[in-house]
Amino acid sequence: MDYQFKEIEQKWQKFWADNQTFKAENHSEKPKYYVLDMFPYPSGAGLHVGHPLGYIASDIFSRYKRLKGFNVLHPMGYDSFGLPAEQYAIQTGQHPAITTEANIATYRRQLDQIGFSFDWSREVRTSEPSYYKWTQWIFMQLFNSWYNIENDRAEDITTLIEKFNASGTADVKAVCDDDVKSFLPSDWATFTDEEKQIELLKYRMTYLRESTVNWCPALGTVLANDEVKDGFSERGGFPVEQKKMMQWSMRITAYSDRLLQGLDTIDWPEPIKEMQRNWIGKSVGASVKFQVEGSDKQIEVFTTRVDTIFGVSYLVLAPEHEWVAELTTAAQKQDIENYISQTKKKSELDRMADTKTVSGSFTGTYVINPVNGERVQLWIADYVLAGYGTGAVMGVPSGDQRDWLFATHFNLPIIQILDGQQDIEIQADPTKEGKYVNSGFINGLTYKEAVPFLNNWLEVEKVGKAKVNFRQRDAIFGRQRYWGEPIPVYFKDGLPYLIQEEELPLILPEIDKYLPTETGEPPLARAEGWSPKEGGHYELSTMPGWAGSSWYWYRYMDANNNADFASKEAVEYWKDVDLYIGGSEHATGHLLYSRFWNKFLKDLGYTKEEEPFKKLINQGMIQGRSSIVYRLVFNDDPKGYRPLLLSKNIYLDFLNGIDREGKPFLNDELSELIEKQYGQEVLRTIPFSNNRTFIPIRVDVNIVENDILNTTRLGDHLPEFKDAIFVEENGKYYCGHEVEKMSKRYFNVVNPDDLVVRYGADTLRMYEMFLGPLEQSKPWNTNGIEGVFKFLRKFWRLFHNEAWEFAVSDAEPTKAELKSLHKIIKKVQDDIERFSFNTSVSSFMIAVNELTDLKCNKRSILQDMVIILSPYAPHICEELWIQLGNEAGSLSYTEFPIFNPEHLVEDEFAYPVSINGKMKMNLNLNLTLAQPEVESILLSDEQFQKFLDGKAPKKIIFVKGKIINVVV
Repeated sequence: MDYQFKEIEQKWQKFWADNQTFKAENHSEKPKYYVLDMFPYPSGAGLHVGHPLGYIASDIFSRYKRLKGFNVLHPMGYDSFGLPAEQYAIQTGQHPAITTEANIATYRRQLDQIGFSFDWSREVRTSEPSYYKWTQWIFMQLFNSWYNIENDRAEDITTLIEKFNASGTADVKAVCDDDVKSFLPSDWATFTDEEKQIELLKYRMTYLRESTVNWCPALGTVLANDEVKDGFSERGGFPVEQKKMMQWSMRITAYSDRLLQGLDTIDWPEPIKEMQRNWIGKSVGASVKFQVEGSDKQIEVFTTRVDTIFGVSYLVLAPEHEWVAELTTAAQKQDIENYISQTKKKSELDRMADTKTVSGSFTGTYVINPVNGERVQLWIADYVLAGYGTGAVMGVPSGDQRDWLFATHFNLPIIQILDGQQDIEIQADPTKEGKYVNSGFINGLTYKEAVPFLNNWLEVEKVGKAKVNFRQRDAIFGRQRYWGEPIPVYFKDGLPYLIQEEELPLILPEIDKYLPTETGEPPLARAEGWSPKEGGHYELSTMPGWAGSSWYWYRYMDANNNADFASKEAVEYWKDVDLYIGGSEHATGHLLYSRFWNKFLKDLGYTKEEEPFKKLINQGMIQGRSSIVYRLVFNDDPKGYRPLLLSKNIYLDFLNGIDREGKPFLNDELSELIEKQYGQEVLRTIPFSNNRTFIPIRVDVNIVENDILNTTRLGDHLPEFKDAIFVEENGKYYCGHEVEKMSKRYFNVVNPDDLVVRYGADTLRMYEMFLGPLEQSKPWNTNGIEGVFKFLRKFWRLFHNEAWEFAVSDAEPTKAELKSLHKIIKKVQDDIERFSFNTSVSSFMIAVNELTDLKCNKRSILQDMVIILSPYAPHICEELWIQLGNEAGSLSYTEFPIFNPEHLVEDEFAYPVSINGKMKMNLNLNLTLAQPEVESILLSDEQFQKFLDGKAPKKIIFVKGKIINVVV
């Protein structure tokens, strides 16, 4: 029977599901291998062909590792909390859980039909209470922990309390808030419970603080930086402003050094590691305090160039700095308020990225430079952010380009601080040996001499000290949304307390609307009867989208455990993820937060590994290939005319005004159409007038095949073209195309369902790999998929005779057949190990062509070929495996064929044979033969004797492995 892919694929997908073929064991004598995909958010649109790319690659690798004798964990789940479902609920009134469940059902159907070897017994959904119970539990561990700098790890908060009881704050070295108190153990003993809670909150790994956030009034929630673009929400395009709010935060900054160091131990793409290094932003420098004139306040700045402090000509505060209003004089009040109002319209990312615009406002206040007593103006400017460093920077125009632009724009002094050099040069190369001038007590010193001297002086004078600073800020952890994890906290007398662990999960309550209340409180304030047994009220914010994804790989290790987030035994066995495949867009979000939570859980002894993901691969994007039709309109075109659409080459000719022979272009068909549609006057003026315009219009790629438009279906897709006139080429309308992001707005989304129905899942899997290297972006073009389908049919044909009957021989294979087999064994093994899946597909095609030419139907060859191809095309291979007489379902756990290099050793050579210097023929001979044997074989060859034409050779020159030359 011919290749019946539909029946075959449905059969094996059902078999795998019924038999849980890919269920991994938590205890095995086999070595473990953990392959993880970044789990998807289940949107209503379902999968398009770009989504499965990484999943197919990870599935090939998982199937390969099983064949190599590994116990493979390859799970899948859903990151199912999120803003899109909530926005849909706001619009329709339908509970987000309902739409999420429907979307997951669509995703599951699509994933199953592509034939992935996921262990579905471990499926997780971050919005399920059985899952987010443990997300809430991790939050509680963070709340009950502090970071001990001496031990360089997080510890239970009880160890901090013990220190307070024993010696107060004297021996405490912690990552904490800036405003912690210094006290003796006797003082601590006198604190009330409320006072103790207030102080402990300044040390906890998760804590409350007033933060500047991206507030979107229309959505009623805080947005992350990557959810804001050009001052508007990425979803919906609503204005976003900067706003101060009391928010939960997490001390990821405690792990900044460890997060940096860990990057050197993992096999990740260098661009991702560099993005994280830049985000963390370690800087070595000094903190310096500038006294506010006429006030007891001191403004602290961090600088990496403390040697330039004598060149400070102004100080800048972030517009949202808490002291701005207090330090602004009455005369400058209106200007400052106006500037702050404008700043609120920009996102933090926009402010950081804008290096060209110079803007700021003078507060009217002065500060005192601690090293020389000079008065320095205090400004605000939006390039300074309150959450970075201290929210204040010193301006040194002679040492920094941006400071120089600011100073020249506002006519501020520029102090030269280096002798005989343009001071701006020291910013690029501070090790230059220039001596300082106009720099007080460091005059005449070099950079290497000045820095340690200044750091010591600042510390002695108690106005600063050497310091290591990080650009990274603590992570804001609250969102004013409904569809997220409830935070397991209640408030009593204004202070936060954890609920009891036995109360977990704290279930998301039902509410009547998914909007903030009329008084501006988060949606959870609408919940009736939702209150803690201890009194007070629950936290009304929910967790951010990254909460559930910051630990999910551990839940996969033991997904059905009700007693722990994962058992100790499961964690000890699986340890970490060996291979993680996902998008690079998560570099400074999910991937950074996951590393943070992993290190925290290790500190508390719940996990074993410092890093969660050993190897990371970022799959490239599959871009859409948009199809375009070209509408011709005239500037004075009366309404009501039927649209005129020109096929691609006619459009190009018309656009250029000439035909392919260089003559003015206007063929009879087009002339007739234009005259009929627009009249003689228009016809006379084209194509040489400006009285016409072409409008490129994107059309649904699903009504286009090999760039040929199905003109009868265009009207169903775009009703305005139901009566369009098509100017075709040889009876066909050819579309133009554009490669761009695959998106519904461009009508270039290709649904994998359609391709699976038409060609089968095995074809889709192989074709997605065939498109190009995994890590590179590439355009989708369905035109080539037919070739892959024909390859699979040709592979099927190897096992069948002319009548499509299964016909495999048990005869011994030939050398040529063994050579072909072992070439593909080595090639596929090498390619998979280096994740070069596209080159394997090409090699499969070559191997099948070779075996077809050899008319090979040998069981020993074909059975190994089935195993080798099975990671790529599992359905057809499972079916052939059974037809070969093997046990059902056993292919997934059989042994990958062993490469034997002896089969690739060449023992024959096609000798070129020349007669009197002219090449006449080739003669295949064994390379071990000596000259007498070669001469005997040559002289007995019928073809050679014809070339001799009855003459006897005078001399035979034989060069082993190169040539035979005969003289007659």
